[in-house]
Amino acid sequence: MSEEVLKQEKKPIIFSAIQPSGTITLGNYIGALKNWVTLQDDYDCIFAVADLHAITVRQEPATFRKHILEAYALLLACGIDTEKSPFFIQSHVHTHAELAWVLNCYTQFGELSRMTQFKDKSQKHADNVNVGLFAYPSLMAADILLYQADLVPVGADQKQHLELARNVAERFNGIYGNTFKIPDGYIPPVGARIMSLQDPTKKMSKSDENVNAWIAVLDKPEDIMRKFKRAVTDSEAVVKYGENKAGVNNLMGIYSAVTGKTNDEIEKEFEGKGYGDFKATVAEAVIEELRPIRERYEKFIADKAYLEEQYTKGAEFALRMSSRTLDKAMKKVGFIKKPRF
Repeated sequence: MSEEVLKQEKKPIIFSAIQPSGTITLGNYIGALKNWVTLQDDYDCIFAVADLHAITVRQEPATFRKHILEAYALLLACGIDTEKSPFFIQSHVHTHAELAWVLNCYTQFGELSRMTQFKDKSQKHADNVNVGLFAYPSLMAADILLYQADLVPVGADQKQHLELARNVAERFNGIYGNTFKIPDGYIPPVGARIMSLQDPTKKMSKSDENVNAWIAVLDKPEDIMRKFKRAVTDSEAVVKYGENKAGVNNLMGIYSAVTGKTNDEIEKEFEGKGYGDFKATVAEAVIEELRPIRERYEKFIADKAYLEEQYTKGAEFALRMSSRTLDKAMKKVGFIKKPRF
């Protein structure tokens, strides 16, 4: 999408990014990526693969490069339309790191030390509690504020980071005048929280040691079917949403997300049927939902020239747009205007 179109339409701007973890789960897809695709019709969306964020944990270089490219190809396959939505790799746009440093100087140590994700990850990676992990929210704030985003899709684990971004933006604006738009969180109207298939009290996660607990978007159909057939339910053998039925509730949420059916419709569909039929039907629906994504992914990942063309186009747009905000912020602080080489 050209900058001229952005100016003419004046839709609210949404910024969202995802780390190149190597695997995108069904939970990631239903909870976030499926919504990214539908948002493109009503908002000016800007998307990124957040590779700078990923190095707070030590990465093996060759694997890391592979994961970045695979994440880019998979997000395209999920439905990001680069004609509508700029889509780039974060490290290709230097303004993110530059503004992050400036914002570090307007973020209080106490604010960062209260971030629950820092506390959790410090315990998980006790041998590598680095400054990047501590200052991660400042980079996230830069990601958002560079594009004057109106809205940011956030899960429960990112609400604290968005609140910090708002606080830092308000602090900067209070000192220097209006520089950054204050972003709001975007809570999608649909998008179930997908839980583990083996322990439905926990969120679905690729870090779960039990491979039957989670579905990868690129899983083979036979693996998806096997995992759903082994999904935890209960002894009642009634497909009905309710208390003490976390496993069934989770499967209903998944089925609803991929078919659009309500809980009432699902209950009627499986009235008088057992969990075996229910699990198999949910699995088939998920397989059909993911099939075109797998097919597009195989096409994209085999065409490195096409991927380079797309992420280069996205980075060029992102750099032009974000440079305006960075230049404005740098001028407000008192830096001498950069020469143009």
